Amino acid sequence: MKIIFFGTSSISKVFLQNIDKKHKVVCVVTKTDKFVNRGNKLTPPAVKVYAIENNIDCIQIEKFDDENFNKLKAYNADAGVVVSYGKIIPERIFLLPKYKCFNVHFSKLPKYRGASPVQQALIDGQKQTAVTSFFIEKGLDTGDIILQDLVDIEENDTSDTLFQKLISCGINTMNKTLDLIETGKVNYFKQEGEPSFCSVFKKEDGKINWNKSATEIKNLFRGLFLWPGIYCFFATGKLQGKLLKIIDCEVVNINSNKEPGSIVSVDKNLGFTVQCGKDSLLLKKVQLESKAKMSSCDFINGYKLTTADKLD
Repeated sequence: MKIIFFGTSSISKVFLQNIDKKHKVVCVVTKTDKFVNRGNKLTPPAVKVYAIENNIDCIQIEKFDDENFNKLKAYNADAGVVVSYGKIIPERIFLLPKYKCFNVHFSKLPKYRGASPVQQALIDGQKQTAVTSFFIEKGLDTGDIILQDLVDIEENDTSDTLFQKLISCGINTMNKTLDLIETGKVNYFKQEGEPSFCSVFKKEDGKINWNKSATEIKNLFRGLFLWPGIYCFFATGKLQGKLLKIIDCEVVNINSNKEPGSIVSVDKNLGFTVQCGKDSLLLKKVQLESKAKMSSCDFINGYKLTTADKLD
């Protein structure tokens, strides 16, 4: 089949590579180059790089105007595949291919419609999620479901490991969907149940509220593991005001009479434990602002941390 592929992120590239093995990708639609990283270097989307290297037409779109509509129409595509594109696609565009466009979404729709379903599922402590392929319509992730493949979330999963599971499952879901479309056997059904939504995370979303339970904080750590991570500030001691990023942590069943944020134990072999609203969090690896990542044991030795210190 002739495919128009819509995608932007590095995840999108993996799906594009897989489609290109079996189908004819006639065009890649992506967003414009962006300035990224501390060097502020203008960087193209990963799918654009792949398209150029493999002689596939690539259109970078800021606005779906008449010119872009006519360009896409001329490809006379059979189907459109959307994976982590990052823009709303207008109706006249997603209806252009013969069999319309479908999206591959990393959640058990209608749960977690929106931009960050993987992170939000972890933050909410979910035990299971899914990959859903669905026909695009005007609403945000509201279209009819074609396939929905379940994926278990393990207790030690972070956004990093869960993304890897979902990518592997998602490629399979995408290929099965394309096979159904190509053979004319595709069926679909309406989304059922109460929808929930998730948005793009900001850096400040990673700030720890020690009044929450240790499990809630650990789940925040799991969800924001790739970006922005979770962090807090020292409220007392010689490090007062310094930002501390948590690189690894573990829930422990310790409850003291101290206020949340207080350091309740310091173990040079394990790390240091912080009181939460319920239970405590053992910090095993940390990073002080402007410093390298280090084990909490090295941090304790280097900065002479004691139970008199407190985190804000």
